[in-house]
Amino acid sequence: MIIRPVTPAQLPEILAIFNEAIAHTTALYDYEPRTLEKVKQWYEAHIQNDLPVIGAFDEAGTLLGFATYGPFRPHEGYKFTAEHSVYVRTDARGRGIGKTLLTALIAEARKRPVHSLIGVIDADNTVSIRLHEKLGFSFCGKIPQSGFKFGRWLDVVFYQLLFPLD
Repeated sequence: MIIRPVTPAQLPEILAIFNEAIAHTTALYDYEPRTLEKVKQWYEAHIQNDLPVIGAFDEAGTLLGFATYGPFRPHEGYKFTAEHSVYVRTDARGRGIGKTLLTALIAEARKRPVHSLIGVIDADNTVSIRLHEKLGFSFCGKIPQSGFKFGRWLDVVFYQLLFPLD
């Protein structure tokens, strides 16, 4: 597995990963599939704001998953807090790719002015919760029935990793 920044060439693969998650999981609380144009705008905003978008690639160069972070909230007082996302292709899950991506994302955040990395996770996503706990994230709270998807109310939990700014 190769970990490196994602380029615009991978945007169709990112689109497929996003849309699979939207259609079949509660990793995203979106209802409608994204368009390639929307993913391009998302990617360009990350690049313009010097936010990492890193990918895990197999030996053939196929994107297996990606990770990124962005602002936790838009207010200036939150400028040292980032909310992260990690997505892995369905057929690549269970191989440690999520852990590798999140570990790389944490290393990237440590190089930047990030003091607090936040994971906002569907409360039923025990795989993601265990991953965050293994990597040192702490449970910070739960908001019951804060989302609605697939005809049911969803609870969200917050996990946080703190590290000092130099």
